[in-house]
Amino acid sequence: MGSDSEAERSQKEKEKKKMLALAPIAKPLAGKKLGKRTLKLVRRAAEDKCLKRGVKEVVKSIRRGHKGLCVIAGNISPIDVITHVPILCEESDVPYVYVSSKEDLANAGATKRPTCCVLVQTKPTKGELTAEKQDKLKAEYDQVVNDISELTSSLF
Repeated sequence: MGSDSEAERSQKEKEKKKMLALAPIAKPLAGKKLGKRTLKLVRRAAEDKCLKRGVKEVVKSIRRGHKGLCVIAGNISPIDVITHVPILCEESDVPYVYVSSKEDLANAGATKRPTCCVLVQTKPTKGELTAEKQDKLKAEYDQVVNDISELTSSLF
């Protein structure tokens, strides 16, 4: 019985450390529910090969005019690595959101290495998706983007 409470305690401590490691510019930060839904969308996009990983790929895609949802990790150090990404997203009308951990973002994006940001696109770069998968991804994408727009409208 003591191990259960210790496990819960250690889980709470991990979450507390994640929140303390967040960058001061990490706004809009996804809450628990929106964060889970966003990471689930990233996981599905990774399976369907509709994902750009890393700052370099994301910036290149946004500059080329590709649209999507930019998910940025909030615990990046040094923060200068990603400070230009939200500005670039706002100029290109690409919705963006911060999640609490780069490790969680990497796990959802099917990589072992922690990643700073990813760009979720609705269409794969190469090949085609089946209509069913495309509709499912698009519906989930639209739901997350609507939640993010509500979150940002309450902030600004």
